[in-house]
Amino acid sequence: MELPALPDLPIHDVLDHIVETLTERGTAVLVAPPGTGKTTLVPLALAQRATGRVIVAEPRRLAARAAAGRMAALLGEKVGETVGYSVRGDRRVGRQTRIEVVTSGLLVRRLQDDPELTGVEVVVLDECHERHLDADLLLALLLDARAGLRPELRVLATSATVAAERLSTLLDGNHAAPVVQVRGRTHPVDTTYLPSLPRERIDAHVARATRAALAATVGDVLVFLPGAAEIRRVTAHLADLDDVDIVPLHGRLSATAQDTALRPGLRRRVVLATAVAESSLTVPGVRAVVDSGLARVPRIDRARGLSGLATVRVSAAVAEQRAGRAGREAPGGVWRCWPEFEHGTLPAFPEPEIRTADLTRLALELACWGTSDGQGLIWWDAPPSGGLTAGREVLRALGAVGTDGAVTDRGRRMARIGLHPRLARALLDGAAVVGPRAAAEVVTVLDDDTHLSGVDLTAGLRALRRERPARWRREVERLARSVEGPEGDDDPALIVALAHPERLARRRGAGSSSYLMAGGTAVTLPPGAGTGDAEWLAIGVATRDPGRAEGVVRLAAVADEQLARRAASNLLTTVDEIDWLDGEVVARRIERLGAITLSAGAISDPDPELLGAAIRRGLNSTGLGLLSWNSEAIALRQRLDFLHRTLGAPWPAVDDASLLAAADTWLGPELAAARRRADLERIDAGQALRRLLPWPEAARMDELAPERTEVPSGSRLRLDYSADPPVLAVKVQEVFGWTDTPRLADGRVPIVLHLLSPAQRPIAVTADLTSFWRTGWPGVRADLRGRYPKHAWPEDPATVPAHRGTARNAGRDRPGPPR
Repeated sequence: MELPALPDLPIHDVLDHIVETLTERGTAVLVAPPGTGKTTLVPLALAQRATGRVIVAEPRRLAARAAAGRMAALLGEKVGETVGYSVRGDRRVGRQTRIEVVTSGLLVRRLQDDPELTGVEVVVLDECHERHLDADLLLALLLDARAGLRPELRVLATSATVAAERLSTLLDGNHAAPVVQVRGRTHPVDTTYLPSLPRERIDAHVARATRAALAATVGDVLVFLPGAAEIRRVTAHLADLDDVDIVPLHGRLSATAQDTALRPGLRRRVVLATAVAESSLTVPGVRAVVDSGLARVPRIDRARGLSGLATVRVSAAVAEQRAGRAGREAPGGVWRCWPEFEHGTLPAFPEPEIRTADLTRLALELACWGTSDGQGLIWWDAPPSGGLTAGREVLRALGAVGTDGAVTDRGRRMARIGLHPRLARALLDGAAVVGPRAAAEVVTVLDDDTHLSGVDLTAGLRALRRERPARWRREVERLARSVEGPEGDDDPALIVALAHPERLARRRGAGSSSYLMAGGTAVTLPPGAGTGDAEWLAIGVATRDPGRAEGVVRLAAVADEQLARRAASNLLTTVDEIDWLDGEVVARRIERLGAITLSAGAISDPDPELLGAAIRRGLNSTGLGLLSWNSEAIALRQRLDFLHRTLGAPWPAVDDASLLAAADTWLGPELAAARRRADLERIDAGQALRRLLPWPEAARMDELAPERTEVPSGSRLRLDYSADPPVLAVKVQEVFGWTDTPRLADGRVPIVLHLLSPAQRPIAVTADLTSFWRTGWPGVRADLRGRYPKHAWPEDPATVPAHRGTARNAGRDRPGPPR
């Protein structure tokens, strides 16, 4: 094959060097900015010297088709002759094809079927810097195949912005693959930062920037937006522009619509594009770029069972690459829709998908390769263990891998379908019930929900069947051919439930728009969803906005309990639940579908062990106040607490936490016999508490911490151990003759005396009687003589016997204990 006369591009100077380096070393890295010809001229040059086929792997279908078309045009041929392409659902390759452009995911499947890549001499991994999941996996599998089965296979990795040293080491760890760099001949690009206005939506903001770019430049304007929805909204904002064509460009468009955006227009154009236009593609005529600063990337919320696309800020590398589109053909300008000071806060490079995306499909491919955990492969970034484990668990539930992690025949069949394993399962099992075509129609929509504009899947399918859009129809036909089954009743909800049984959802209340999914996540049905007053939904797509606890239903079909039981039988459980609820023991037999309660009924003969555990939970949650605490029980607990504080072990701690922790020790028999709250309320806490008394030390309890103590008047008064130190409240006349304060716990703690008047009113508090009689008593005596003249108030209390009552009782009462 002869290279045709080609445009003068920077890469011309190094084409021979690239080919020779790759031929000599077997691996190489080519770093070249967009527009230098690395995607088209390099494969043509490699094919000129190769005897086998050259495969070019692109991260996106649109890029694969465009690259093949450009190379074929350079050769003056049609696609499918010397240059062809293969993407999912579309293949244009002939017997004379020497260069085939494929998507990374499709080449992974070919490697699985033929690890030697028979007939292939060179593989070009284009745009490695984008770090798509399929591309990272493809690199790891290619290196493994090259190390074992095909050491002569040549691999060239190309990139616009990448850490070349790291990629070089990956390709040839022993000596590092050579790196060839090409400097682009780019034109100057002026940068304008255009922050948003207060409360300005991103679509209005981008539309304002686009008008500024149109006014300040000539030629076409390329606008980068995160997704198709934003493209539609910005299109509406710019609908009033005269003499300007608004052209969308994203991966979900038909091939014809995509080709329109990649050809020069008859008049000035505004091309509204997603990230597909960042690299691999050349949009002709562009002199200005408007960058929203946003991109849509795969994310999984494992905690809520939601996966999908998240809108994130672009990296600095991506922003630079987008800006470079304005300077490919002539001087241009870029309008960045963020403040200049924020530019320095952008991440340096995009986050690799392998760190954040759902890894179920990756786990299946690894199982098919024979390494369920990816060990032994050379990774750019190894898959996170948590994500890979979660993926393997899903595969086991789908029957794609066995308990040992090895792929099953069913798993290999699912992998060959080329869909996410969940969708492959829905297609395989659904076709056996509703027929291949009906199952394929629903699965195609679940795989690409941009086919529909509303939430109601059933209504959307009716519209698709009427309109029969070509892209949807081709994919339906491809999938239908891959499975077998009899024709059955159309049941979209069943297919959705087979793909996502954990997203079967039941309404949380009559008339409510909130649903609980079997996976445990709450979701809200938006107004005007069209699903009517549905009790059950099979949810195909649900998203969650940052800061919101509940997700939002984006695509669903009306279901019922019978369908839910049928599609998610593995989520059905029946358990006896005995728990403490609202202050009482409740014993129920509950049937659930995941987190959804289907039925609950009372149990007449609850399991004693479960019942005992519920009783203990009730006691722990409600507290010891549930038990019967009379005054004697309270006093005993206070005395024990005093002894524990004062003497320590073996006297037990009797605070709430300690008693609850030791409940089986002192409440064991009572708890074993309890069946309900009333049984706990009848427990004599004092009697049970005595089980904690330490023997033989307990024999001295009345000596160390007596319940009552005798005062000089002969009265036996109760000590108050709720205070620290303990308190004895006593009429002052009853302690005449006491000179030293009595003490507890072998003399360690003095009692605090609350001395009372004859009317039981406090007149003094002291823990030092000797000092009180000397300094405090004269003032107290003077006050008492005036208030209670019939009582004896001697200057020296030692001269009057301790007594109860008035002065005439002073001689009648028996004398107190000796001083």
